[in-house]
Amino acid sequence: MDKLIHKTLYAKHTHIIMFLAFIMTVFFSGTLSAQEFLLGVEVYEKSTNQPLESAEITIQPCACGGITNNNGLFTIRLKANTYELTVNYIGFKSRRTIVDLNFNNTIKLYLEEEEEQLSEVIVRAKRINDNLELPQMGALQLQTQELKKMPSGLGEADVLRSMTLLAGVNNAGEISNGLSVRGGALDQNLLLYDNAPVFNPTHLFGLFSVFTPDVISSVDLYRANIPARYGGRITSVLDIKVKNPYVDKFKLSGGIGIVSSRLNIETPIIKDKLMIAIGGRAGLTDFLLPLFSERLKNTKANFYDSTLKLLYLPTNNDQITFTGFYSKDYYQLDLITKIQNINAKNNQYDFRTLNGTLNWRHSFNEKSNLRTYLVMSNYAPKTIFPEVDNPNNIEFSSQIVYQSLASEFSKEINQDASYYLGIQANKYEISPGELSPGNGNSVDPVILAKENSYEFATYANMNYNPTDAVAISAGLRFSHYVLVGPYRQAVLDDNTGLLLAVNEFEKGAGVKTYNGLEPRLGANIKLNQSTSIKASYARSKQYLQNVYNSTTPLPTSRWKTSDPNILPQLSDTYGLGIYKNISNNEIELGLEGYYRSSENNLTFKPGADFFLEEFLERDIIQGEGKAYGVEFSIKKSTGKVNGWFNYTWSKSLLRSNNEKLGDRINNNNWFVSDFDRPHVINSTVNFEGDRYNTWSFNFTGQTGRPYTVANSVFKLENLDVPIFIERNNARLRPYHRLDFSWNVKYSKKLNKRWVGDWTFTIYNVYSRRNPFNNYYAQRQDGVDTDVFLGSPLGSYELSILNSPLFSLTYNFVFQ
Repeated sequence: MDKLIHKTLYAKHTHIIMFLAFIMTVFFSGTLSAQEFLLGVEVYEKSTNQPLESAEITIQPCACGGITNNNGLFTIRLKANTYELTVNYIGFKSRRTIVDLNFNNTIKLYLEEEEEQLSEVIVRAKRINDNLELPQMGALQLQTQELKKMPSGLGEADVLRSMTLLAGVNNAGEISNGLSVRGGALDQNLLLYDNAPVFNPTHLFGLFSVFTPDVISSVDLYRANIPARYGGRITSVLDIKVKNPYVDKFKLSGGIGIVSSRLNIETPIIKDKLMIAIGGRAGLTDFLLPLFSERLKNTKANFYDSTLKLLYLPTNNDQITFTGFYSKDYYQLDLITKIQNINAKNNQYDFRTLNGTLNWRHSFNEKSNLRTYLVMSNYAPKTIFPEVDNPNNIEFSSQIVYQSLASEFSKEINQDASYYLGIQANKYEISPGELSPGNGNSVDPVILAKENSYEFATYANMNYNPTDAVAISAGLRFSHYVLVGPYRQAVLDDNTGLLLAVNEFEKGAGVKTYNGLEPRLGANIKLNQSTSIKASYARSKQYLQNVYNSTTPLPTSRWKTSDPNILPQLSDTYGLGIYKNISNNEIELGLEGYYRSSENNLTFKPGADFFLEEFLERDIIQGEGKAYGVEFSIKKSTGKVNGWFNYTWSKSLLRSNNEKLGDRINNNNWFVSDFDRPHVINSTVNFEGDRYNTWSFNFTGQTGRPYTVANSVFKLENLDVPIFIERNNARLRPYHRLDFSWNVKYSKKLNKRWVGDWTFTIYNVYSRRNPFNNYYAQRQDGVDTDVFLGSPLGSYELSILNSPLFSLTYNFVFQ
């Protein structure tokens, strides 16, 4: 009987257990299907076992994805399901894998290098739907492959030339040594080359940038809510990164061209521990310049630049890099032959830049790291004046020595939140100028006193996604500036501007301090999967500025830090934009509007001559400015025919606020700045005919640059002398130009380890004679010129290039 009872109870319990197990299985299976798990993907290079940063990951069927961080890691939270992952990275074979996600899981994927890396591949944005999802507004990024795709002036990839093809970015003409971003002055842009500032970024009158092309990894341009880690400029930041030499074997690449040639070497020194990359370029163009323009028959020019990068991996969690950069320019012009009382037969310019960056990155774990870097930058321009009828050379030299130490901690809290915070200390030592008469006695030697100042900053930035449709980026930067002695402060009469006294400050004594908060804010709202709206605000301060009286700040420009009489520049920038992707994200549309108000913009007084001026404030004024505009862009990154088009309508205005009549500009009314370009059109089209040929066309057109027309004329010793009352009251003829590039790859490899191609370019295809400037002189017999008020005084147009520039370059890779 007991056995029967036990059997009955056992049967009942078994049924109950089976029933409960069934219920729990159904319950947990339902819970499991709705539960989310964390998926981590680590991407490594197979040959070196090094993590790959910015590898693109696409996940289906969720149509989601992203990019890996600096440790090669990407994480995402997904519902339980079976997913197909595709990993892409430039120069490596794609990798696909299937993942059954039913628990928190991290997988490792190893990518193999492509046997031949195609230099003409157009890549998509850094992240899938980058233009729709990130809160960063006004940010543009170009990878190395996109830079190589663009038609350049002289046959090779060029950073600054490529930037001028983007919306809101211009230069001052054929001869210009910088960028104007959204109507800002050249010195209002911070140009960084592996964290080190570059004060003169061009070779050969602006036709080349100084950045060694083969070593560049990526270029980021920030035009709106500049991230909080950047400070010191009020308009934009151009951040150029040098690629890390993750190599396990010797690699040689470069190019041989008519105008310049380059060579790049990458090799391991200690396997998996210490690697090095060295790139260099040289250009000798003296024999070519007279072919392009009669005006350049007495012009000489040569240049070279080089970049070295060392990568040391002491542990799995530490990475130490050193980047060294050297740039040298020499050229001779006969466009300007007299400065003050120096009578020279021509002007010779000698520029040198020497930069160094030591960077240490320590990873505490997969989501947090500390980066500390030390920067040194030394810029030393020199102008040489060979005297007429005399073998003596008069030299004018100046120098900027910049040092910086910064440390930044960053952490990814989860998929929806991350932050970074840091501190930075900068030192500026400026030698404004030294005039050496050489062996002559026509001029007296002059040495202007050095300026020493410090800038301290602390900053923090937070990226947060409260919902799938909203992304916010908020940052705050606090800067504190100190000018120290020795220093001579001018005391000027407010009414007459005359020098009343000079206050002397001893070495190390505090002269003047400035400080302030610089908030940055960006927000992104996704209306749907293909449309988003962004808004931004940023405040920036600038303590270092360049003062010049032409659109190209040579040869008499002066770098100057803020002092008791020259206040730091300040700007507030607002932005609003709408973005839409169509055709499965293959076509990107964007419409951005911006408004920037600024204070303490520097410009020269009427009739100013600040060459060798000890107290610069006597020849300059500070006024307010405003710039606003609308930018439309369309980009197609894939297909046999790809490229982009952008149109910008904008205004850039300045106004003085001086009581003294002689110091007013345009009677204190708003006037257009030197960089006002109301209408700008840029278009680039690439035709990929087959696997061997790629044709590229680029067209740029813009409203002519403002210049000053004489308001009247008077006679002085039988000479007609123009009188200038208003500034920038006329415009040059519109600027437009068409460039062409043809890249030809070999149909067969000559050697398994050697790959080469040819690039043929034409700059200014239809020989457009774009005006660089207009000037006034006594009317020349037999020369067709505009006659001013019926007088013998004529207006003459100066053009630098009157014909196309042809270039042929052979590019190669050996490994």
